[in-house]
Amino acid sequence: MTERRSFYLTTAIAYANNKPGLHTLYEVVGADVIARWHRMIGDETRFLTGTDEYSVNIATTAAEQGLDPKAFVDANVAKFQAAEDALGISPDRFIRTTDPDHTDAAHEMIRRAYDNGDIYLGTYEGWYCPNEGFRASSDLVEDEQGVHCPNHPDVQLQWLSENNWFFRLSAYQERLERYYEEHPDWVQPEYRKNEMLGFIRQGLEDFSVSREGATWGIPFPIMPDGSSARRDDGTWDPAAGTVYVWYDALINYITGVGFPGDPELFERWWPADLHVIGKDINRFHTIFWPAMLMSAGLPLPKQVWVHGWLLAQGERMSKSRGNFLDPNDVVAALGRDGTRYTVLREVAFDRDSDVSWDSFVRCYNADLANDFGNLLNRSLSMTKRYRGGERSAATDGTLAAAWAPVLTTYAQKLEACRLHEALETLWSFVGEANKYVEAEQPWVLAKAAKNGDTAADERLTGVLGDLLEACRVIAFAAAPFMPEAAARAARQLGVEYGYAADGNDGPPLMGLLAWGALEPGGVVGETAPLFPRLETDDVDEE
Repeated sequence: MTERRSFYLTTAIAYANNKPGLHTLYEVVGADVIARWHRMIGDETRFLTGTDEYSVNIATTAAEQGLDPKAFVDANVAKFQAAEDALGISPDRFIRTTDPDHTDAAHEMIRRAYDNGDIYLGTYEGWYCPNEGFRASSDLVEDEQGVHCPNHPDVQLQWLSENNWFFRLSAYQERLERYYEEHPDWVQPEYRKNEMLGFIRQGLEDFSVSREGATWGIPFPIMPDGSSARRDDGTWDPAAGTVYVWYDALINYITGVGFPGDPELFERWWPADLHVIGKDINRFHTIFWPAMLMSAGLPLPKQVWVHGWLLAQGERMSKSRGNFLDPNDVVAALGRDGTRYTVLREVAFDRDSDVSWDSFVRCYNADLANDFGNLLNRSLSMTKRYRGGERSAATDGTLAAAWAPVLTTYAQKLEACRLHEALETLWSFVGEANKYVEAEQPWVLAKAAKNGDTAADERLTGVLGDLLEACRVIAFAAAPFMPEAAARAARQLGVEYGYAADGNDGPPLMGLLAWGALEPGGVVGETAPLFPRLETDDVDEE
């Protein structure tokens, strides 16, 4: 028996400071597809999502509402978890940076960096973005409205002067350059790698890893004199300050696989096979994070995939701008699987994409209701009408020849995180199957067969078998994107689906995707519209 390959996949953890929008969940939808694909092809898969809960902005907002920060984030985290459930996200762990084991992991990373001489005391003076942290002057945008963070233009910057602990990032410049050169595929897409490599070559500056005077955050474990900040009663001396939010947040990826308390679990899963992140946090994940791991003597993740933003008329979606899509509204209109499909078909997973409510509805109707939904319904209906519902064997003809290269390319695109291209490839075969219906005209063959034409009757059997097989391989191939629709399509086709709700437990998917993999015989099930058509005017846009 071949040993199962392990695959560890993470997403960036979301700020628990507000309710989620579709633009913030797009990343986890894409990552969930990748996780499901690996589960279904037989890889032992671990998938991590979660929330970042220790930002200054969270403490400020909670205070404004008269709430304890923990009570505030608890309420918001529940919204993110509910949104993930609504979208069918299937993490093996939903990590929170307020989890006790995460505090342990952050403390261990700090101790290792300190023992390695990579953490030292210094003074920081400059601009601080509550949502992102300290920003260099070169990163800031200045316009008629003043100075602001390019990623959070609606958040007021703070000018801070603090005595902080610093991480010696500058010491890792040459090592990082060499790592990039020796691992050319480490950051993808390639142009994102080139952006970061250019930044490294400009010279790296040390960055703060602590906050002075902050009470909401992981306690910093070391006093200025190098002694432990842990007091005899088990509490932490507030004079030591707290861990800077971005330093702590990055560590969640190793917390999620047992670092440092479960060495066996950690050895099993780390290094991560894939980090999926947004372009606005590329620098933290591909410069800061690898240096932190190098300092701690830990291996780096195998690959980082950097996606773009969802845009509305050229602007980044955000609640403050009022141009974001509420995931609950989208799911209510398009359904769970319809939402998953349209957002990943409409939004390129390697760059910014401009989307709208109308574009989602048009994509849903064209691809799902018309192209695949209609193909499945017609194939089943004709099988019932002309063959009493009995499934016939697929042939080695036109559709078989078309499917082989589609499957190869589809699998390659999924493995390469080019999800929109994977769907484009798969739907090219949906188009071929629909053309096949029009070319073969089963209704004409059926009429001729009824009049005693045995060749037409034989041809009709093969055509119907091909159409059912086409629907089967499309449904199973699309399962990582649309797991519920795939299961419903399988029931209508009268074939076993076999996979659990998260994509586990079934047979290796690539075997099922071979043309003619299932024996003929049996009957199709009851038919029902897989994706009911929508009218734009009938959809309530919030």
